[in-house]
Amino acid sequence: MSGDAMGSDPKGSDEMGDDPMGDAAMRNLRGLIVLFAHPMAELYGSDRVLLESVRSVLDAGGRAVVVLPEAGPLAEVLVDAGASVRFCPTPVLRKTSLRPRGLLNLAAELLPDLRAARTIIRSVRPDVVYVNTVTIPLWIAAARSLRVPVLNHIHEAEASVPKPIALALNLPLLFCSRLIANSRFSVGVLAKTFPRLATRTTVVLNGVAGPQLPPLARENLGGGLRVVYVGRLSERKGPLVAVDALGLLSARGVAATLDLVGGAIPGRHDYENALHEHVHAAGITDRVWFYGFDADIWHHLERADVVVVPSLYNEPFGNTAVEALLAARPVIVSDTSGLREATEGYRSALRVTPGDPGALADALEALIPVWPVARMDACSDRRLASQRHSPEAYRRTIAGVLFELATPARHAAARHPHLATVSAAAQPVTPEVTAAGHPHTAAAAAAHVAKPTHVESPTAAHSRVERSTTQGSPPWTHTTT
Repeated sequence: MSGDAMGSDPKGSDEMGDDPMGDAAMRNLRGLIVLFAHPMAELYGSDRVLLESVRSVLDAGGRAVVVLPEAGPLAEVLVDAGASVRFCPTPVLRKTSLRPRGLLNLAAELLPDLRAARTIIRSVRPDVVYVNTVTIPLWIAAARSLRVPVLNHIHEAEASVPKPIALALNLPLLFCSRLIANSRFSVGVLAKTFPRLATRTTVVLNGVAGPQLPPLARENLGGGLRVVYVGRLSERKGPLVAVDALGLLSARGVAATLDLVGGAIPGRHDYENALHEHVHAAGITDRVWFYGFDADIWHHLERADVVVVPSLYNEPFGNTAVEALLAARPVIVSDTSGLREATEGYRSALRVTPGDPGALADALEALIPVWPVARMDACSDRRLASQRHSPEAYRRTIAGVLFELATPARHAAARHPHLATVSAAAQPVTPEVTAAGHPHTAAAAAAHVAKPTHVESPTAAHSRVERSTTQGSPPWTHTTT
């Protein structure tokens, strides 16, 4: 895809427009079965984008089956939307996985989990397998070994990793039938390792559902500037930079508060604990509030005057920045990678040097004397963001891509039914929650869906579905379309 995917056109990219193929696909996905594979069950950026992709199939009359590695908040939302949810252990490919010990652990998990994935594909008989990340190549292997087309949605952009690691991370993409990415930056990073793959990748801007008519930011900043951070409490997301910036404002006599909305990575609460200690040591416990994970971010953004996205490292895109714009709030982001792209062309979006609390504090303080203008700019930017990231346009685009992928396979199945590995029509199925190979775990998973455990609690119980096993599935071999 060319670098013009999000130029001056308010809709963001050609793919996001009202194209005839998208409309045709929306009318012709009845009977289509799409199996979605996703590496987590939370409700952060890529999880919410997955939900929009699932809705693109459901809105068009198709059937969506989503495979998650464990139960979590995302499962409940998917079932409510009308999707079926299944659980299957899925090894996640990380940079540490490519070290000697990591490779051994990955190899030990790969074969039994590959068999479980193949069992699910055989059971669902999808027309297309939609892999919603580059970190779970197991699903690419399982689908291609059964001759099912694979669409991979790239949400990652690891620009700083050594080239051998980047090659290993992106190598499985060579065997996908189709590639889409969330930003030009992601495609550019891919081009550094596999230029041929980059030319085959289409940029599709994230569809982000925002409030219909969000209230404007308050006119008077009485009581101090209300700053909100939404996202993981992890080092790379930079919440410590926001805390230090608030400390600097306090030292300058500028009244301000900071809300931190988000939780730690499951099993990695050391950073969150250190963040609490840092706030206490700085003497600003009365101005910094920890809200933990909240699936409904909009009431937090409604209380905000300004939103900060102080990421330390490259981001493939900036969903949080888009959500701030959809809430009609000024946003300050790190001047880097996908965050720069996500805030392109918005008057109420400011950029600062990554990892510099002083620069962030300066930007926050500079908003105060120009608040009436910034407030109205944010109102105008909301309309532009609503057009660029329209969920309806996103769903039409995804439906069109899936229609194009599924059609050749369906035609082949019609001509050669004895070779068919995909279903020609979906049977009516009510939303389900099952665990592959272990029916007795389905009830427990369904109970978790009814009352999800949020990830922000250090004591949260994250139940893992037992690994399903099958016998006699041969190792996969690469095939391409």
